[in-house]
Amino acid sequence: MVFSSLLFLTRFLPCVLLIYFIAPGCMKNIWRNLILFVFSLVFYAWGEPIYIWLMLFSTVVDYVNGGLAGYFVEKNRKSIARIFLVLSVVINLSLLAVFKYTGKYALPIGISFYTFQSMSYTIDVYRGKAKTEKNIINFGAYISLFPQLIAGPIVRFSDIAVQLRERRVDLGRICYGVVRFSCGLGKKVLLANQAGAVFQTVTGYQPQQMTTLAAWFGILAFMFQIYFDFSGYSDMAIGLMAVFGFDIPENFDYPYESKSITEFWRRWHISLGSWFREYVYIPLGGSRRGMARTFINIFIVWFLTGLWHGATVNFVLWGLYFCFFLLMEKTWLLRLLKRLPDWISHVYALVVIYFGWLLFAWEDIRGHRAYVKAMAGIGTAGWYDAQSVYLVMSNVILLAVLVIGATSLPQRIARAVTKRDGIVAALLQSGFVAVMLLLSIAYLVNGTYNPFLYFRF
Repeated sequence: MVFSSLLFLTRFLPCVLLIYFIAPGCMKNIWRNLILFVFSLVFYAWGEPIYIWLMLFSTVVDYVNGGLAGYFVEKNRKSIARIFLVLSVVINLSLLAVFKYTGKYALPIGISFYTFQSMSYTIDVYRGKAKTEKNIINFGAYISLFPQLIAGPIVRFSDIAVQLRERRVDLGRICYGVVRFSCGLGKKVLLANQAGAVFQTVTGYQPQQMTTLAAWFGILAFMFQIYFDFSGYSDMAIGLMAVFGFDIPENFDYPYESKSITEFWRRWHISLGSWFREYVYIPLGGSRRGMARTFINIFIVWFLTGLWHGATVNFVLWGLYFCFFLLMEKTWLLRLLKRLPDWISHVYALVVIYFGWLLFAWEDIRGHRAYVKAMAGIGTAGWYDAQSVYLVMSNVILLAVLVIGATSLPQRIARAVTKRDGIVAALLQSGFVAVMLLLSIAYLVNGTYNPFLYFRF
């Protein structure tokens, strides 16, 4: 089940909202956590009925190990607590390795996300950054929360521990959540799916049919597809969590406005970058042990970042590709970029990002090699033909919308308009939500292309 499906929008979501908001007043958050836990298990089991036991096993493992680690930390016996910390990390990473990297089993949906989330609990308890969660229902709800279970954002336990026990739902939070969810749904259905259809059309060409123009345009479409697909899911997750009374961290901050790769990775998939920085880079020593050690630490983080996305060669190369530019920027390139006009720095960043997505798009390295040849004009139908020109011209309006939508301009306009008058702002927001929902449902009824790219991670 995915957020951008009629089943979710017209059946599952209304059902869970109805039951959630009629929960008994006494001990309301405990009841609501139980409701979220049960419905989250149903949500996951709808697509992965077998692997629900794997998620429950991870939940129990970290609940027990985190509880024991916390107990011995309180007793000032960290050497014993460290045993349960190591046990939690080893079990979680072993499960991830077996199911994601051996190729023996079908990949459980979202395993990389909920494994990292589950591990963060034991680590945070061991470090003293979070208190032990005594209520297993609260902990189970944290691990399995369906709004961000499948594709994040990755929420660390320390970010949400208090909210599990004490949170308030009010009309303002619900309105914000509905608007945010509608925006994300529109991003996914109206923009990402349309860009994805263009990319699918291009990759469907035989090498002798593809022109250089079509090949370059295809990667541009993929560049927008993956942004609107993933950021749209994150918007929907953040919106739904707000409706349920939770505040969770942002995951995207208009990354295509970046003027360096360093800035890009502070704006793209923020929760994953924060996780690796908090639990890998800093424990390794960060940048505190000299330049050589800093380079090694950055290399390890980006090798693991690539590996987190998948075991195939393209993902590892993708991680090391960005590692190279980050190291160059750390040593000298970033200082140079700051002296250049902003537009030059921006073009540099977009070019590097563009070719990064070229690496990311194919798990089969042979498919990637064939596509690169097409981009270079080798073995293709030529630089352009009538078909490729038509493909580009028929998607000019879509491309313009994608470009504008990937910037902060729409948000700035929305803020300027809604600040003027409360009634006008409410009417505009209501109209926006209605239009997004109606258009999205109309596209879902008629459309057939509706994947979430990050579900496979």
